[in-house]
Amino acid sequence: MMLAYRLVKLIESHSEGLAQGLRHRIVSCDKCPGYKNVPAEDLEHVVYGIYRNLGEWLLGKTEADIADRYVAIGAKRAAQGVPLSQVIWVIAVVKDNLWEYLKQKNVMERPAEVFGELEMLQLLEQFFDRAQFYAAKGYEEAAVQTPR
Repeated sequence: MMLAYRLVKLIESHSEGLAQGLRHRIVSCDKCPGYKNVPAEDLEHVVYGIYRNLGEWLLGKTEADIADRYVAIGAKRAAQGVPLSQVIWVIAVVKDNLWEYLKQKNVMERPAEVFGELEMLQLLEQFFDRAQFYAAKGYEEAAVQTPR
């Protein structure tokens, strides 16, 4: 479990740079042009909050907490005119950005050590899967309330 703790602390301590890097990825991504409607600071703030508090999101938050946060994000993106497919894509990019950072830092170089930390990796996957589901749910609920 020591590697899991180390990974989470590494991500949390570099959350600002990770969030800024993600913002640049989204701005230059041809798969999410609808994010031009989202203020860059807003996107960066949301992502920073995820990365900065990753340990809490993985271990301290309930599914209801994730639902509350991501339903609100989905509804906000719907109000900003961002297509649902792009909301889902960006959440996937948030996760991918995290994996790229960890690979760059070579913290997962020993397969046996990583294998021993599968629980943490599963928690990350579950978190992002739930984030996508609840963002889509919030988006769909907002779309029903304000049809275009």
